[in-house]
Amino acid sequence: MQGLLDSFGPFGPLLLVGGLGLILVLATLPMLLKRQQDPLDRLKKAQAQPEQGKQKLRSAAGSSKPDKLAKYKEFLEPKDAEEYSAIQLKLLQAGYPGKNAVRTYHFSQMAMGIGFLILGVGYAILKSNVGDPSTQSTMLSIIVPGATGYMAPKYWVNRRVEARKEEIQNGFPDALDMLLVCVEAGQSIDQAIIRVSKEIRAGFPALADELAIVSHEMKAGKDRVQVLRDFGERCGVADVASFTTVMIQSATFGTSIAEALRVYSAEMRDKRVMRAEEKANTLPTKMTLATMMLTVPPLLIILIGPSVYEVYVTLKDISF
Repeated sequence: MQGLLDSFGPFGPLLLVGGLGLILVLATLPMLLKRQQDPLDRLKKAQAQPEQGKQKLRSAAGSSKPDKLAKYKEFLEPKDAEEYSAIQLKLLQAGYPGKNAVRTYHFSQMAMGIGFLILGVGYAILKSNVGDPSTQSTMLSIIVPGATGYMAPKYWVNRRVEARKEEIQNGFPDALDMLLVCVEAGQSIDQAIIRVSKEIRAGFPALADELAIVSHEMKAGKDRVQVLRDFGERCGVADVASFTTVMIQSATFGTSIAEALRVYSAEMRDKRVMRAEEKANTLPTKMTLATMMLTVPPLLIILIGPSVYEVYVTLKDISF
């Protein structure tokens, strides 16, 4: 104990306990992963074998890469179906549609959290050797990097979602105009979506990917109403959700798709102009603080500076 106190300071015993706990956790994980399978689980697995074979055949057509995280899915996937669906939807909106996206997301959280925590422990040990930090600062040096590493993937995904929504919202009016031109030229709505997804890929790749998914699902024979609903849910943009509602109602009641597209595309153009005007109107308010900080002080120095200097010189002469 005295050696720990001399080497690491008052935080030495706690570092020892934390290191032993980490070693025990790492030693227990292989035992949990290699535990014997329950006979009832083997029976359920044997009964579900035909269905698993079908799923393997379906997944083999989509990807030939082995799933390295499949054996850790008990630790990397939420047990609650609602939580799993929410995370999967957020990853879809961020542009990660892979079937292993949820596992990779949780694995990155765990890996970065543990990695940054180890870096924080190393920094705390180095800091204790150099000086004599307090217990609070040492705890912050360990906890803050670990929490930062754990929250970094979530922050990245949220930023990706917002950037993707903004890109889809900006490119959607142009896509509607091109879709209207294709439909009025005599193309079907399926062919028009394929053509638009190819044309707008250079400027708005996120929207092009979503339209490509819609076209592939329609080609595969999926119900068009469900395809449009999934499209609006994946994008997470109010304009796209309204567009899917209009298309579903047009297909349900048998009205002209071209007329619906013409009206809705005009409305989207007006909304884009209104968003631009709104941003332009908020610009003076945002510039007020910068104007006051960068313009008023130099102006005061130029106007009042000579007078202040003359008063200072006059007072100095009077004092002498």
